[in-house]
Amino acid sequence: MASIAETFGLRGPRFAAPADKRVVDAVDAGLERLEVLLDEHLHVADPVADAVTRYLNEAGGKRARPLLLLLAAHLGRGIDDEVLSAAEVVEITHLASLYHDDVMDEADTRRGVPAAHVAWSNSIAILAGDLLFARAGSVAAPLGPDVARLQARTFERLCLGQLHETLGVGDADPVEHYLQVLADKTGSLIAAAAELGVMVSGADEAYRAPLRDFGERIGVAFQLVDDVIDLSSDPATGKDQGTDVRAGVETLPVLLLARRDDDASQALRARLATASAPGADEAALAAAVAELAAHPVVDEALAEAERWQRQALEALAPLPQGTVRRGLEAFAEHVVSRTR
Repeated sequence: MASIAETFGLRGPRFAAPADKRVVDAVDAGLERLEVLLDEHLHVADPVADAVTRYLNEAGGKRARPLLLLLAAHLGRGIDDEVLSAAEVVEITHLASLYHDDVMDEADTRRGVPAAHVAWSNSIAILAGDLLFARAGSVAAPLGPDVARLQARTFERLCLGQLHETLGVGDADPVEHYLQVLADKTGSLIAAAAELGVMVSGADEAYRAPLRDFGERIGVAFQLVDDVIDLSSDPATGKDQGTDVRAGVETLPVLLLARRDDDASQALRARLATASAPGADEAALAAAVAELAAHPVVDEALAEAERWQRQALEALAPLPQGTVRRGLEAFAEHVVSRTR
């Protein structure tokens, strides 16, 4: 079974030198230690609360954010107890946001299991998320006021992203509004993870802004690629083709389709709206989703993801050459290559 680091491209000939192997091995070992710490710190004395707060963590996860943090920490003194605590803060904050997101989005499943609000109720899921946000704050507090402030600012952006998504586009450009929501809901926490790796490891302060910029941009790219993957008919995705579209979610391909004024695109847009309405014919919906998957807007969405990826890579220019920079580049390349 591939390690987390290997899954994100941090193995192979590119990382064959002894110095590279030491860093990557340390990241993998740190992620293994993180699992033990999460298991300990997600425990709640109340048995009902304990079951709910541990639920999504036990369902698994990519651990992309902690990986970035542990990798960035090698710009400083490397992985120690404080760095691992910072990784906990990020992952617990991420877990908390999933509970709330699934309630807001009325998602049925998460990580291959019924969403928490399905297994229990909306109220229980929201309270479990609140408990986890509180736990993240308690883990962050001993790391100092700078870490606590960054965690609080990130929490604020997560909430603003969800709020703006819920309120809708208003008078803004729909695509620009969508990209800002992604920057807040996804990019902000990935940016915080990368920045915390610098802060807590004692690395040069000059690396904070580049890592923050890298994290936010690659976070947006990551979500845009997910928009493309959602339209894939490949069973390896583990999802039905067009899950988001079926739920009425306007992902980037749908928003780009709305910008087109040719008759075929407008007709497809109308069919998607009709077919995704409650009680609509499943065959008509499947046909409309398949047509969208073959439309040029999918390539346009992927090109937009690649643009954000390029900007993320450009942000790494101030970093020294070495394992960390190549690891971040490999991570960024993996984000887009998931569609191939």
